[in-house]
Amino acid sequence: MSVMNVGVRELKTRLSEYMQRVKAGQTLVITERGKPIGRIVPAERTLEERIQVMLQAGLAEWNGQKFDPPPPRISIQGDRTVADLLIEDRQ
Repeated sequence: MSVMNVGVRELKTRLSEYMQRVKAGQTLVITERGKPIGRIVPAERTLEERIQVMLQAGLAEWNGQKFDPPPPRISIQGDRTVADLLIEDRQ
């Protein structure tokens, strides 16, 4: 969201209101006599919350099941190892 400047006295007077703004995603810059002295930023969302936001925005689709990748397609024939093949390829 946006960044908002707020004086120390104003923040102390209306702390609950400003905490609701932070929960909504707004960043507060605390000022003292017009000079910034601190910042209150929203906590990072968990992975689950970020996934839900992506799903709701239509940026991703997920059926809720665990992804099981397919087995590797490459197989080695003979008694050589992958390391042997890699060294041979580099030479």
